Amino acid sequence: MPIRLVVGLGNPGKEHERTRHNAGFWLLERFASGCGSHFRKDPKYQALVARHEPSGAWLLMPQSYMNSSGRAVQMLAGFFKIKPEEILVLHDELDFAPGVARLKQGGGIGGHNGLRDISQRVASHDYWRLRLGIGHPGDKNVVADYVLHKPSAEDKELIDQAIGRSLEILPQCLSGDLQGAMQKLHSGEPKPAAPKPVAPKPQEQKPQEKNQDPEKAGGFLKSLFGKK
Repeated sequence: MPIRLVVGLGNPGKEHERTRHNAGFWLLERFASGCGSHFRKDPKYQALVARHEPSGAWLLMPQSYMNSSGRAVQMLAGFFKIKPEEILVLHDELDFAPGVARLKQGGGIGGHNGLRDISQRVASHDYWRLRLGIGHPGDKNVVADYVLHKPSAEDKELIDQAIGRSLEILPQCLSGDLQGAMQKLHSGEPKPAAPKPVAPKPQEQKPQEKNQDPEKAGGFLKSLFGKK
């Protein structure tokens, strides 16, 4: 079944455009730019909307902040009678390291507020997701702050590489070959670097025994053979 609606998730505004939470925007903006699609503000949907001419699919970037992303998805999908399984959502993923990109249909929301709102609004988890790894800070109490900050230069480069691989499979998604797209994306993922071998610790040398005192040695011999 072809994808008829591609949704990029993020937060609007200059202050958010380079933050980790906007990885979905980054991918969709690059895709639109590469295929000559131009976004326009649509106040009815509170979103930036474009059309992918080769497939006729809609491209959507909600502008009502992450927690309310589902409103624009619900309205556009409802108007054009687009089913959940015909929707592909591009979003950041805490559970994957930077550089990882995975495609799947359905499943849970993993604490992602954008996905939560979409699932509630379309009353389904059956839409497709393309997940871009941004890494996890290691402490759930700082996640909200982490996603609203820029990634390091090294992480940004890895995320850009994952976006590049994702761009290659988006035309397959729009044509309906989602299984083929999934296989290509996942098989092209770079393997993690092998851990560096740990050098063996040098063995500790036992201290050499000191030479016995000659007088003590002589006394020991005398005790064996007796005095002459």
